[in-house]
Amino acid sequence: MDQARARTWLTTAVEEARSGLAEGGIPIGAALYGADGTLLGRGHNRRVQDGDPSLHAETAAFRAAGRQRTYRGTTMVTTLSPCWYCSGLVRQFGISRVVIGEAVTFRGGHDWLAEHGVEIVLLDDAECAGLMRDFIAAHPALWNEDIGVN
Repeated sequence: MDQARARTWLTTAVEEARSGLAEGGIPIGAALYGADGTLLGRGHNRRVQDGDPSLHAETAAFRAAGRQRTYRGTTMVTTLSPCWYCSGLVRQFGISRVVIGEAVTFRGGHDWLAEHGVEIVLLDDAECAGLMRDFIAAHPALWNEDIGVN
């Protein structure tokens, strides 16, 4: 995938992450793009806001996209390496590519996805890493809850 397009698409996910943070939630955002480049859905982590432990950013974007006949050729864009739950969603529905803002603050299941044929584009984006570093420093207990470390 072209890096310029990946970075352009990442801006949608970053906007979502900032929205989540402004709402008092965890600053992780995502967007699902169609094979033709159309934005299908976008969303952010809403675990705190909705009290729903399953409402991760990728899940929110997937739900916002609505039912698709196929997910082949689609791209999930996320500000943070997807956790195992969200990595499973990508595999379950055959999403072809994942663009990841950063994987320094959290290394999820993207290596596993790559081993199973999903194209991974890791951007090492400083803004995404900064958002997460600042959040983790300010809210370590909430972060540990989000990633299942209690």
